[in-house]
Amino acid sequence: MNSAEIFGELLRHYREAAFLTQEALAKAIPCDRSLVARVESATRVPQEPFAKKADEVLGTGGVLHRLWGRIDWYPQVEHPDWFKRRAEMDAVAVALWEYQERVIPGLLQTEDYARALFSRMASGTELEERVRARLSRQQRFLSDGGPMYVAILDESCLRNAVANPAVMRDQCRHLLDVGRRPNIRIQVAPADRFGLARPSGSMSLIKLPDGHEWVYSESLDRGHFNDDPAVYQRHFQAYDVLRADAPSAPESAALISDAMERYEHHGQARARRGDLDQEQPQRRKRRQLLGNRPRFPRHRPRPRQQEP
Repeated sequence: MNSAEIFGELLRHYREAAFLTQEALAKAIPCDRSLVARVESATRVPQEPFAKKADEVLGTGGVLHRLWGRIDWYPQVEHPDWFKRRAEMDAVAVALWEYQERVIPGLLQTEDYARALFSRMASGTELEERVRARLSRQQRFLSDGGPMYVAILDESCLRNAVANPAVMRDQCRHLLDVGRRPNIRIQVAPADRFGLARPSGSMSLIKLPDGHEWVYSESLDRGHFNDDPAVYQRHFQAYDVLRADAPSAPESAALISDAMERYEHHGQARARRGDLDQEQPQRRKRRQLLGNRPRFPRHRPRPRQQEP
């Protein structure tokens, strides 16, 4: 049994000792029931806030959080060759500012969202390795005392549909959750906001412990690095202006909540349409069966004549 399986077994032990179902624990944390189930089965890596809240709800005295901190959740993770340098910077950066278009930044993606993206180009073991590698980068930023991380998302990140409404709903909920952390700020640049000076493409501004500053961007399968102080300053100034003019983090949280509700309603509507699509063939089948029944003449009583 590996460390992740021990954590899952311990979580299950304390949950059952507290006479709570997976659904009840999920509601108290709060999170989806599927997350509790997958953590208990060691198929999902819990974030630090999950471990701390589970300790609080279950009254463990901090056992789960201490164990969480001792587990190497992502051993022997391999990043694509062209991305290794960026991953190494993320591991030591003291501050990170990002502007992102079209898709949610990797540091903010849920497991299901990341898997849906990678499934377009990989499958099987390779797919799972890529997902694990992406999630491994998040741990440092989502831990207590993590580096400052500010992300400005173009509204297209919320509107571009990935996988299905449930994945998008959970992704929006994740943005709201991590946006409450003291070291993370998430802002949204609305599509209909005139006057916003947006960068020409997605980019990251990275500050390292030695004070070295880098501008990072990507093409299709390549990372681009630039540490020219004049280039960095130009991009940072443009980023600062956008950050000042875009809706604040609390205002952006409201926009993310609206998107989450739309995906929730969309998923419910699609489920109702699915039920209707199943019901209509059943109705047609019943009509056909009724139409194929042999017809027998029915005896109708003659009307009684009234007595004079």
